[in-house]
Amino acid sequence: QVQLVESGGGSVQAGGSLTLSCAVSGDTYSDYLMGWFRQAPGMKREGIAAIGRDAKTTYADSVKGRFTISQDGAGKYLSLQMNNLKPEDTAMYYCAIGGRQWVPILDAYPYNYWGQGTQVTVSS
Repeated sequence: QVQLVESGGGSVQAGGSLTLSCAVSGDTYSDYLMGWFRQAPGMKREGIAAIGRDAKTTYADSVKGRFTISQDGAGKYLSLQMNNLKPEDTAMYYCAIGGRQWVPILDAYPYNYWGQGTQVTVSS
């Protein structure tokens, strides 16, 4: 059984930075699809960053150039460096793991395991 635990959320002013972490326990592989999603109140959950086969990454347009996803190469640790945060980045952030050898994808369907989420609040 794979379990994911996020940390690193908090409150920050616009323009600030935060780094989210996701610790993964259980059987994992270095070529897992791994991603970050977020959900603001009253909004649908959206994929914002993913890393997949050959360490390729993809980002939502809303965070491109500001957020960076990385993993430890063993499928045990995932991070999201968030810079130049904006009030519209306020949401609950979730890490997720999907199958092996996937290209990075921001849709939720290939992801099998999810964390409980960590709150990020950005004030103007």
